[in-house]
Amino acid sequence: MSRSEARERIAHLKKVINHHRYLYAVLDKSEISDSALDSLKKELFDLEAQFPDLVTPDSPTQRVAGKPLKEFVKVRHGERMTSFNDAFSEEDMRDWLERLENYLGHPVAGARAGGAAAHRGEALFYCELKIDGLAIELEYEDGIFVRGSTRGDGLIGEDVTQNLRTVEAIPLSLEKPFPKRLVVRGEVFLTKKEFAKINKQQEKNGVKPYANPRNVAAGSIRQLDPKITASRRLDSFQYDIVTDLGQKTHEEEHALLKKMGLKTNPNNRPAKNIEEVFAFRDHWAKAREKLDYEIDGVVIIANENAVFDRAGIIGKAPRAAIAYKFSPREATTVVESIKVQVGRTGALTPVAVMRPVNVGGVTITHASLHNADEIERLGLKIGDTVIVSRAGDVIPQITKVLPELRTGREKAFKMPTRCPVDGSKVVRDGVIARCSSPTCGAKHRESLYHFVSRGAFNLDGLGPKMIDKFLDEGLISDAADIFTLKAGDIAALERFGEKSAQNVVEEVAAKKRVTLPRFLYALGILHVGEETGITLAKSVDFPHARGHVAIKDIAKVFEKLSLEDLQKVPDIGPKVAQSIYDWFREERNRKFLERLEKAGVEVEAPAPRAAAGKLTGKTFVLTGSLASMSRDEAKEKIRAQGGDASESVSKKTDYVVAGAEPGSKYEKAKKLGVHTIDEKEFLALLR
Repeated sequence: MSRSEARERIAHLKKVINHHRYLYAVLDKSEISDSALDSLKKELFDLEAQFPDLVTPDSPTQRVAGKPLKEFVKVRHGERMTSFNDAFSEEDMRDWLERLENYLGHPVAGARAGGAAAHRGEALFYCELKIDGLAIELEYEDGIFVRGSTRGDGLIGEDVTQNLRTVEAIPLSLEKPFPKRLVVRGEVFLTKKEFAKINKQQEKNGVKPYANPRNVAAGSIRQLDPKITASRRLDSFQYDIVTDLGQKTHEEEHALLKKMGLKTNPNNRPAKNIEEVFAFRDHWAKAREKLDYEIDGVVIIANENAVFDRAGIIGKAPRAAIAYKFSPREATTVVESIKVQVGRTGALTPVAVMRPVNVGGVTITHASLHNADEIERLGLKIGDTVIVSRAGDVIPQITKVLPELRTGREKAFKMPTRCPVDGSKVVRDGVIARCSSPTCGAKHRESLYHFVSRGAFNLDGLGPKMIDKFLDEGLISDAADIFTLKAGDIAALERFGEKSAQNVVEEVAAKKRVTLPRFLYALGILHVGEETGITLAKSVDFPHARGHVAIKDIAKVFEKLSLEDLQKVPDIGPKVAQSIYDWFREERNRKFLERLEKAGVEVEAPAPRAAAGKLTGKTFVLTGSLASMSRDEAKEKIRAQGGDASESVSKKTDYVVAGAEPGSKYEKAKKLGVHTIDEKEFLALLR
């Protein structure tokens, strides 16, 4: 992204984020999910990190929450209440640690496994569950609770003392020993049980249920009538001591809070290094459903208070702490294009191709748009910023378009009037657009089966059922798409796990490079079988190829061949020549070849034509299984010595090599009087 594009995108992001943050932090309302808002904030943070000169004081990354409501008395905090920047992956966390170390000018000792501090058993980090609630500050004088306030804009909050007095988890007096004055910070939240109870009452009263526990907790604390707050049965954990009590570590602060009778989260833990941080986060990502309250991640803090203080604050957040979020169930991304996939029944399905985005623990790049009506309902254009949702094993869906982030360069999408596979007219069948050719879908499916078959790209594990699934879900529109699939796109499908998805991606990556005969066979040109592919490959030269030949050069060579040139190739008659000639001049096929090259497919440069060998002019047919080599290896050895390997027996066949359990070819050879040899005799010929 250029600097001017970044400036424009940042301006749009700031406007949209400020709007949604105001709704969230001031009015306790939400138009989009927390996950979607987090995704927009993360994009802004990353852009500002890439272009630091574009950071302005009014950026949402530079301040906290929103303005305090007018109904409450304003409270100025003695020290600024901050919030946290977000991380969503191990890579984000390592980047955060690197930025912290660069600022400090030295490594955070032992932060990585095997570091010096780790050997001494010291905790470099403190890990806390990130509760989805409302941040508060509590003040005690002579051990008595005297004032409670919200975070507000970080500097000025709202006095909600009377309401906080109704929260049983907040002690009105401290356990001895305690200092003359104590300021602590924590979170007020609503349990899942209480949230369900409140929503049940809402429905009973014929009122719309609340969207999430966080909004209820925030709204309860801001009630002007404390009786309403008391009826909500809020809970609270404290996690920070502002007052200097001589504490050296954050871990020590939690011990002091507990000792004075303040409720702390028993699940919080110290961590010796970043690997233990990852383990803590991964454990709670799986165990979060067992908790009686909502969490959306963990907070990681430098345990040493001296390190934390020295690192200071950047924008709205401390440098030495970060919120390591769980994989969001919703996120924002940009639709870069919309392609149309033709399914097994000839139905045309529009599919959004998106900037890679992590949703529900996997990185995805595709989402089905189902039909033209759905695109119209969403109001979607190519280039739009959208919210993508995925829960559990549900296929990723685009649920909302954010038109306020448009630049004016977005493009409307129109369903094609001609089938992208065979050019037939597209007809409407209810909400479904369908190719008018009754055989289109089946032929398309068979061409994909052929492309991945053993004699072609030999993609083990990518059988017909998997190809069908990819077609049905819109992940592939032609064979070139197979090479662009991401593990996350596959893992999001029903009955696929991350491991099986990764296996598919690795298998495809390993088979991106093929021989020219296999490549020509894989194209599915009418009448071109494996042997014809070999014959064709022998008929062309690429003298300047080094290691591999570009697909565009293969296309150029075959486009230049006339029908007469093709018919001069041995064993290629008029029909086969016409089929090859037509295929390489079809515009749709040219674009397919371009897509294969763009996807990273490589074709091995053919070996220089071998000089005449001992088997030159001899034609072999193999039948049955050989003990010393595979049939493909035997064919290669025959060709290496100038011979030809054929699939069918005729009077022109010189030898039929009969292995174990030979088939009908052996019987035909005997009938035609063709010379048959066993494996031992065959090996002798090769010597």
